[in-house]
Amino acid sequence: MKKIIALLAFLYAPYALMAQMPGGAPGGAPGAARQAMPNMGHIYGKLLDKDNKPVPFASVMVMQSKFDTATKKQKDVLVKGMITEMNGEFNFEDLPVMGIKVKVSATNYKAYEKAVSFAPAGGKPSFDKDLGNIKLEGSVSQLQGVEVTASKPMMTLDIDKKVFNVEKNIVSAGGTAVDVMKNVPSVAVDIDGNVSLRNSAPQLYVDGRPTTLTLDQIPADAIESVEVITNPSAKYDASGGGAGILNIVLKKNKKTGYNGNLRAGIDKRGAVNGGGDVNYRQDKFNFSASINANQNKSRTNGYTDRDNLGTTPLTSLLQTNNNRNNGAFVFGRAGIDYFLSNRTTISVSGVKVHGKFKPDDVNNITTDSLFNTGITSSFSHRTTEGERTFNANGLVLGFKQLFPREGEELTADFNYFGGKHENYSLFNTDYFSGAAKTGNELQRILGDGKMSNTTIQTDYVRPIAKTGKLETGLRAQLRTTENNNFNYIYSEASQDYVLIPSTSSNYKNKDNVYAAYLSFSNSIGKFGYKVGLRAESSEYEGELLQTGEKFSNSYPVSLFPSLFLSQKLNKDQELQLSYTRRVNRPNFFQLIPFADSTDKLNITRGNPNLVPEFTQSVEASYAKTFNANHSLLASAYFKHTDDLITNYLEKVTDDVTGSEALINTFTNANSSYSYGTEVTLINKLTKWWDISTSVNVYNSKINTDNVSGSSQDAMWSMFGKFNSNFKLPASFDVQLSATFQSKTNLPINNNPRGFGGPGMSQAQSAAQGYIKPFGGVDLAVKKSFLKNNALSATLAISDIFRTMKTIQYSESEYFTQYYSRLRDPQMLRLTLAYRFGKVDASLFKRKSQGTGNSGMEGMQ
Repeated sequence: MKKIIALLAFLYAPYALMAQMPGGAPGGAPGAARQAMPNMGHIYGKLLDKDNKPVPFASVMVMQSKFDTATKKQKDVLVKGMITEMNGEFNFEDLPVMGIKVKVSATNYKAYEKAVSFAPAGGKPSFDKDLGNIKLEGSVSQLQGVEVTASKPMMTLDIDKKVFNVEKNIVSAGGTAVDVMKNVPSVAVDIDGNVSLRNSAPQLYVDGRPTTLTLDQIPADAIESVEVITNPSAKYDASGGGAGILNIVLKKNKKTGYNGNLRAGIDKRGAVNGGGDVNYRQDKFNFSASINANQNKSRTNGYTDRDNLGTTPLTSLLQTNNNRNNGAFVFGRAGIDYFLSNRTTISVSGVKVHGKFKPDDVNNITTDSLFNTGITSSFSHRTTEGERTFNANGLVLGFKQLFPREGEELTADFNYFGGKHENYSLFNTDYFSGAAKTGNELQRILGDGKMSNTTIQTDYVRPIAKTGKLETGLRAQLRTTENNNFNYIYSEASQDYVLIPSTSSNYKNKDNVYAAYLSFSNSIGKFGYKVGLRAESSEYEGELLQTGEKFSNSYPVSLFPSLFLSQKLNKDQELQLSYTRRVNRPNFFQLIPFADSTDKLNITRGNPNLVPEFTQSVEASYAKTFNANHSLLASAYFKHTDDLITNYLEKVTDDVTGSEALINTFTNANSSYSYGTEVTLINKLTKWWDISTSVNVYNSKINTDNVSGSSQDAMWSMFGKFNSNFKLPASFDVQLSATFQSKTNLPINNNPRGFGGPGMSQAQSAAQGYIKPFGGVDLAVKKSFLKNNALSATLAISDIFRTMKTIQYSESEYFTQYYSRLRDPQMLRLTLAYRFGKVDASLFKRKSQGTGNSGMEGMQ
């Protein structure tokens, strides 16, 4: 009988809806602006009786208050309706985000009615609302309504991070994550695509998880936002030292129906890029997939001008480099979310990356030797050709359980990413004295390797009272890396390449980190706090496969406390203060004891005896919002590091040539400190013009008395970014961005990551010195076409004035040197993009009655 009554109510609903149309906007006819809001609300819940048993076949209707032009009064209009499942659950999607309420009726139960509003969560609008377990005989108080907006703000501020929305960043269209980072405030990007945050290398995350992908392996068009976490809380991995975390959030649409986009582009050298993504959501499944391909035709020119002070006779060298790197990579991912119930979700996703690059290099070295009888000049000409390939796969398994208590959730994740790489390089060097050729050297380096990174993690969040929240979790990260490099010199005697064992290296290592954390946050009036403690232990094992020599380090449990305080003031102002302790563990490339001598003036080698560095950070911030269109964030920070991992220069005998050579390696210095102030401004000047500006003024000093007997002098420096967006008539968008780096000390360390082993990135001098000022300007113009601007064309040019040139000066007891490079100036790129799809909740619905919410779509 209950089922029949509920079904009759269900069938009557469409007629009730038709009888009340047309309707007006909630709150009266003048509310037309609200009527235009997109239907993106999602509510769900479960009906229980007094014994906590599910109530099936109950009628649940979503009503919206609208203005009736005939009666000049407000009326409740039916938007959607359904009957509950056998387990008492109901679920509504694509709802209006204002003026709705839920009505429940069932035989032998009191009528239930509840107004629903989508309140902000963490300072951002949330369009998902869990109504919890509803007991029909109970009463539920209404939630206080708030106004939401459909567009995402450029920046949102949380207690421990800043979130920058980069979806509409047109300068990076068709590029990679390197291009995206160039326009994120606070983040500096050097000529090789390496990023730094407040002059240090941060940890890179993708969707909240550490990754071994490099920025140039992630397409820009797949990125939704970037989270800048300068002082991470106890919830996050303690690795990364004082530089913090950059979390790249990938796009993932969960709207019911299907949608997607296609894109293709080309740059001025003929390098093409393209890709697409699609998302389909229906009932209990959400499927998303994307693929992107980027071709690269990079060009780099540079020189090194060095005076050697420790040679007999004294020598002066001038080396010029002309590098070409041609290749491409493909990035694909696919995922499925299965909604087992309204509160239980199981997710599976996979990633596939493949790349092949062919770097070629022409290197000329002129050497002037100063003898008592005069100057003697010699010259060498070297050509290099090679190839590097990498293949990687990733798998993510996720489980998420929500609870009736709003904000309570349990998650569990398994994340695997691993791959293989191969590389070879052929070097052909001709030696001259005057115009006469005096010799030739042929060198070949063959390499391969593999790596894997497995992370197992679980997190639990439980609200306490009205404003408190408890967070806890466990995490294990298991990494293995193997790298093989074989160095061959061609022998005229044997007419073949001969292996030089002393300069070849077969090496593998294991690096495991185990962690647990607990944090609690709460607010008392306008005062908020978040206190946490993270415990981590780690172990490292390395082995030289040729000799069997092993290296290992095991570290007991280390504690990493964190404290965040916030005080809201009148007139939209807020003060924040935070303290954290973090660690930076040496990575594989800093540990591997292999000498990479591909550049004779910048030979690099790792140090297997490195130990982790520990950093303590304090940061104070002030945030102010002006008239909802202007926001200011000012921060002052201080960092102190013990056992700093830094570059170190030493003189050794080159096993290939038998002569003395300078080696760039790594060591643990005594300590270092850095402090500075950073200001970020977001200004929406008009409806068609907004700008963002960030400036970081900093000072740093390294104590290397234990290594060299002297420390580098501290230096004040400034790094700034400017970004301006214009919305012009005829569907034109223009974006102008600029960066500037003042004179600054040489980087504390070089922290390369990724596939390919040694040689993948240019070595930094380990001596004292500075980088000369440099900066650049980028410009992009976008034109949209068709209905709803579904088609767009973007023309972007980077480094318009060819000013992003890196010039370093360095000096030591062995030499003085100038080093300069310029990469891909005035790069022009054209990108076309097309959006398609139909976000329609009734598009793929089953037509059977009695399940889901079919047949109940209301006109808006």
